[in-house]
Amino acid sequence: MAKFIRRLQRIGSSILVSLPKEWVDANKLDKGSQVEIETGPDSVSISANTARPTRNLTISYPLPKEENIVADITGAYLLGYDVIGISSESTVPAKDREKIRNSMRRLVGMEIIEESASHINMQFLLDTSTLNPEKILKRMSSIALGMYDDVLRGLVSDDRSNLETISSRDVEVNRQYFLLVRLIRSALVDKRLADTFHLGNIDVLDYRVAANLLENAGDYIVELSEYIINSQISDANSKRLHGAAMDFGMIAEKSIDAFTKPDRLLAIEAISLHKKFEDKLGKMRAVSGDKKQIPMGLLDMIYMFEKITRSWADVADLVKPIYNQGSGKYL
Repeated sequence: MAKFIRRLQRIGSSILVSLPKEWVDANKLDKGSQVEIETGPDSVSISANTARPTRNLTISYPLPKEENIVADITGAYLLGYDVIGISSESTVPAKDREKIRNSMRRLVGMEIIEESASHINMQFLLDTSTLNPEKILKRMSSIALGMYDDVLRGLVSDDRSNLETISSRDVEVNRQYFLLVRLIRSALVDKRLADTFHLGNIDVLDYRVAANLLENAGDYIVELSEYIINSQISDANSKRLHGAAMDFGMIAEKSIDAFTKPDRLLAIEAISLHKKFEDKLGKMRAVSGDKKQIPMGLLDMIYMFEKITRSWADVADLVKPIYNQGSGKYL
């Protein structure tokens, strides 16, 4: 990054400073061009106020045998393409058209805007700069925690029909995950967008990891719900496991709050509470003092609950330590 020294000049009642010719030429600016100015307590940042060009991608149809139309569309969405077109010299079969329409339901903001027998055009219709990675991550967590609570209730309920809806609710977790990954990838290549989100490079990468952890948590909860539907463990063990796995929501919410603030002390508190929660689940393995007497199904469920709750603890672990530069120690 080049640095320049300029002397302030007064013209009338205004104070002016000239811009480096190299920068002006590189950004194709001229008299009348607009620039964006951000001020701080002792700094001024000037950016070329040019709109981000629309990113277009055309996918030629039919695809090579090893490719998948839904995977290609999803990949283009995650890479931040604004307009995705499917173009064919012949008619796109009805079966693939239905796959394309179904894929739109998984991608927040992406809609089909034009369609003919041989062409389908999709466009991302949301303004990226108005979205908020923090809110999207919290929404992912909230939906997944709702799924967790319903699975926990299903463990001790005679009516387990609600467990059959868990997988469909995980679809919304995945939708938010795809949207967040799209934003994060866009922020990595667009500094002004990252600045809009108030995220540095490390923060952007941490959000990517946190999103993946919560997306995995949703999948684990679906796996657990299916296991409970088909389980044969006793009512007594179900109630004991229910008691041990209760009250996790508060711990998970502390983990997300600690990450999004960010607040290392709150993260330490969440991690400590999670350790106590894990210890409580771990005691379930000591039934009758003889592990051989513990039903395998119960052990499997304990492991699944531990895997689910670990996802939120790992989010709290992402919060950067507080370094004490004088002593070289950190919290």
